[in-house]
Order: sequence, then C-alpha cells, then structure tokens
Amino acid sequence: MDTKKGNFMEKAKPYIAMICLQFGYAGMNIITKVSLNSGMSHYVLVVYRHAFATAAIAPFALLLERKVRPKITFTIFMQLFVLGLLGPVIDQNFYYAGLKYTSPTFSCAMSNMLPAMTFVMAVLCRMEKVDIKKVRCQAKVIGTVVTVAGAMLMTVYKGHVINMFWSNYIHPRSNNNNPSTPQNADKDWLMGSILLILATLAWASFFILQAITLRKYTAQLSLTAIVCFLGTLQSIAVTLVMEHKTDAWKIGFDMNLLAAAYAGIVSSSIAYYVQGLVMQKRGPVFVTAFSPLMMIIVAIMGSFILAENIYLGGVLGAVLIVIGLYSVLWGKYKEFKEKEAEEIQEIVKVGKGENQNEDIEANCGEIQRNELNNKMFFPMTALEEPKS
Repeated sequence: MDTKKGNFMEKAKPYIAMICLQFGYAGMNIITKVSLNSGMSHYVLVVYRHAFATAAIAPFALLLERKVRPKITFTIFMQLFVLGLLGPVIDQNFYYAGLKYTSPTFSCAMSNMLPAMTFVMAVLCRMEKVDIKKVRCQAKVIGTVVTVAGAMLMTVYKGHVINMFWSNYIHPRSNNNNPSTPQNADKDWLMGSILLILATLAWASFFILQAITLRKYTAQLSLTAIVCFLGTLQSIAVTLVMEHKTDAWKIGFDMNLLAAAYAGIVSSSIAYYVQGLVMQKRGPVFVTAFSPLMMIIVAIMGSFILAENIYLGGVLGAVLIVIGLYSVLWGKYKEFKEKEAEEIQEIVKVGKGENQNEDIEANCGEIQRNELNNKMFFPMTALEEPKS
C-alpha cells in the first residue's frame, strides 16, 4: 500500500504543482490590476518585479547548484538573453498594458490561447509528434481547438449577468482610468486585445526556448536567476526609454510594493523554477495546458475583490475550456504512458541482450575448456601436422 501511495504521489506532483501555480498567477492578476488602476507604470512594475525575483532565487542558485552548474557558452548565453527578452520584457509589458486596458478575467481568457500556440510551435520545432491516426493525438488537437473556442466565446459573447449570492454585499468600485465614452472604450478594448495576443505569443515562445535551453543548461535554479537578472537589466533599459517621469520610480509600503514583490517572488522566481522542473518531465505543452484554470479562478476572485460581473458567456466558455483542458491532459497522459511502456521494453531488451552475452561468454569458456582438455589427452589431432 505504501508503495502504491508513493507512486501515486510521484505521478500527481506535476499536476499539483501546475494547479498551485495557477492560483499564484490568479492572485498576481488581481493584485496587479489594483496597482495599475492606482496609477503605477507597468514598465516600472516589470523592473521591480524581476529585481525581487532575482533577489529571491539567486541565493538558492549560488548555494545549491555551485557544484553542478554547467559552463555558459556563447550559444547558451544568447538563449538566456532571448529568454529574458521574451518573458520579462515583451510578454509582461504587453500583458500589463493589455490588462490595464481590459480586465483580469478578459486578460486570462485571451491567455488561454497559450496552449494552442505552444502546441503549434512545439510541432514546428519537432518537440511534439502528431500522428492523427492515434487517439491521443486526436485528443490533443481537439482539446486545443475546444479550449480556444471557449476562450473566444468568453470574448465575443457575454449574455446576461449571473448574480451570485455574494453580489448583493459587494459595491462596485469606481475606476478613474476607464474611458468615459463607449467609442474610446471600444478602441482601448481592441488595443488591449492585440497587446494580450502579442504577450501570449511571446510567452509561448518563452516556453519553447526554455525547454530547448534546459537540455544543455540543466541547472534550473541558476537558469531562473540568470533569466530574471537579465530581464531586470533589459527592463531598466526599456523603462528609461519609455518612462521619462522620475516620480514613476517611487514606491512605498503600499499596493504597488505588494504587487511587485508578489509578482516577482511567486509569479517569476518560483513559477519559472517549477515550470522548468515539470517541463523536463512532461514537456512545454503539458505545462501550458493548465493556464485555462487561471481564468476560472480569476473570474471568481474578481467578482469578490473587484466586483466584476460574471456573464453567461463566461460560464459557458469556462465549461468548454475545462473540457478542452481535460482532453489535452488525457492525450498527454496516454502519451506519457506509451513512453513509459517503450522505456520498459527497451530495458527488458537490454537485459535479455546482457543475459545472451553472458550465455555466449559461458559457452565460449566451456568450448575453450573442452579444447584444452582434448589437447591434454590427445596432443596431436588429425588436423595437426607433426613438427619436424
């Protein structure tokens, strides 16, 4: 029984880790939205976020991986540099800008295209094999399409408002940053949607490149620390160009500090490290398949904290997303089991081969002993000629 429980927990670890990360990402979305609404620059927020992330993860990387840290070649450094550009700079600046123009729930809904984008990129990079004749591949493809359909349904169709039992006790907060006219609101909503799509594309590229880099640079903590550090430097350069007000850099013991610290420690340092560990075992598609859960969590948290309305379209879209997520995970699980079976067969073949070699060696030894005995009793055989 203990062995079965141990095996179950070992197999459940990747699922538990990714679900916990989605709760962490959901909290980041809510706290960041409040901070951006209060007037904090998203450029400055990205800088502080990765400064906190570097400070949190660097000591562990220096201490725990000092003996196993691979050497950084020029190729690996360029990969780390691009990772810092894709994740900390492009993805998060675009995502925060899109979040400011829209809402946390909508931003998470747009991010649900992440599994589809990652799956397509993984196929193009030959990290995922698609054999449409196999059921598990069909499940992954159909699940990806259904997930995107659910996200699009949330975006296009709202429907009537669903009143939760706690809605009567929550008073909507006024948002001074929201545009006053419907025309401006539509333009900003469209701009926010475009920025969120670009952010999701950069995030998917980050996952693919991270999986490639981890093949040669296997020290996950060090990789996370370096990416966060390079991202901090790159974000500082971008902020100096885009943000000319010195007051934007000011930060106190308020929501802005909480947003930067929470996003840096939880959503960057811990998230990058855990994603890297899971990715080495299950691949980038498995990691990104859990992102739709974040939208459901944010929708519920947003109705509590930000008094966001929950619409019928959102609920229907969430149902489709859960179905698509289950389909993708089922396909990945079947693929994982097939790989396990193949590895076991290889081990069995190797074992049989070693046994055969041992038998051959034993037979050869037996033949040599027989020949020696024959020579001892019959010094000259019919095939040997006498020496002159």
